[in-house]
Amino acid sequence: MKISEIKFDCKHFKGEIPCKPNKLRSKVCSSCNEYEKIQTRILIIKLGAIGDVMRSTPLLHRFKHDFPSPHITWVTLTPEILPKDWIDDIYRFDFTSVYKVQNTEYDIAINLDKDKEACMLLQNVKAKQKFGFTWKDNHVSIATPHAEHKLITGIFDNISKENTKNYLQEIFEICNMEFKGESYLLNFDEKLADQFKYIKEKAAGKKIIGLNTGCGKRWQTRLWPEAYWIELIKKLQAQNYFPLLLGGPDEDEMNKKYTAATGAFYPGTFSLPQFIALSSICDGILTAVSMMMHIAIGLKKPLILFVNIFNKHEFELYGNGIIVEPTSGCDCYYGNSCSRKNHCMNDISVETVYKAIHQLV
Repeated sequence: MKISEIKFDCKHFKGEIPCKPNKLRSKVCSSCNEYEKIQTRILIIKLGAIGDVMRSTPLLHRFKHDFPSPHITWVTLTPEILPKDWIDDIYRFDFTSVYKVQNTEYDIAINLDKDKEACMLLQNVKAKQKFGFTWKDNHVSIATPHAEHKLITGIFDNISKENTKNYLQEIFEICNMEFKGESYLLNFDEKLADQFKYIKEKAAGKKIIGLNTGCGKRWQTRLWPEAYWIELIKKLQAQNYFPLLLGGPDEDEMNKKYTAATGAFYPGTFSLPQFIALSSICDGILTAVSMMMHIAIGLKKPLILFVNIFNKHEFELYGNGIIVEPTSGCDCYYGNSCSRKNHCMNDISVETVYKAIHQLV
C-alpha cells in the first residue's frame, strides 16, 4: 500500500491511529468499501455551561440533514454531555484543542458564545463561512448580521426584557436557518438507569415526581421557600404521588433536611451521567434550574419550570412543560439579590405548583 492510496478525506480517517473499519474489520483504503468522503467540515464553538451546551445540540439535526456527509467538530468545556454518535471530534477547550482547530480548514465555523476567548477563537479559525460571535477591534463583534439581535439582547437588559424569541430560534437564526422543532440530543446511557430500578420498585406504581429543590450558588433569587417545598412534598404524598428529591452537592444538605421533615426519598448525589439516568425514571420534573430543565427536555419528561429572573420567552419547552412564575412579577432581572422585602418566589403558591404537576403528569 502506498501513501497515494490513503483516503485522507474519508470520515473514518483518524490520522495518527487506525480508523474503525481497519481496527474492527482489517480494511485498508485501497480496497475499502466503507469510504465516505467528507463534503463539509463544520466547527461548532459552544463552551458555556452544561445546560447551554445541551440546548445547542438541536443544530446537529439540521447540519446532518442540510449537508451530506459532514464532518463535525465541537469545542466545549463540557465534552461529556455531547452525543458522541453525532459528532466526529469532540474537543475540550484547552491549548491542544485550540492548536488543532486553528490549524484545520473548515467550510463552516460557528461560535455561539459571547465570551472573549470563544470570540477570539472564531476570529483566528480558517473557514469559508463564519457565523455567530467573533472578535474585532478589541471587542466582541458579529460574524454576520444574523447575530446582531442575540448580541444586543445580551448587552442591554431593557432590550432583553422585550425579546420574544426563544433561545433555539435565536441560534438557528444566527446560523442562517429556521428552527423547526428539532429535538435535543442528550448523551444518555440507558444502562445506567438500571441501578435506579429499586426506586421504581419503592414507588410501587405511583407517579414519580422529581423535585430539583435548589438552584446552585449563582442564582439564589430563584429559590422557592423551604416551607413551600415541605408543604408540596406532603401534598404530593397525600395525593398518591412519589416525590423524589434531586440535586447536586449544593443541595445535599437541603435535601437531607426535606427528607427528614417529610420522609420523601432522597438517593443522594451522583456524577452527571448517573444524574441523567436517575432523572430518566421520573414521570415529571419540577425545577428552577436551567441545567435540570435541559436534562428533562432532553429526556422528553413533562416539566414544570419556575421562572422569575429570566425572560420566559427564552425557554422552548416543546409543548411538554408549564412555566410557573410569581403573580407579582420580578424586579431583579438576571439578578442574584432581591430588592424586595418579600421575595417574589414567595408569591408562587403550593397549590399553583401542585395544580401544574397534576395537570401535566
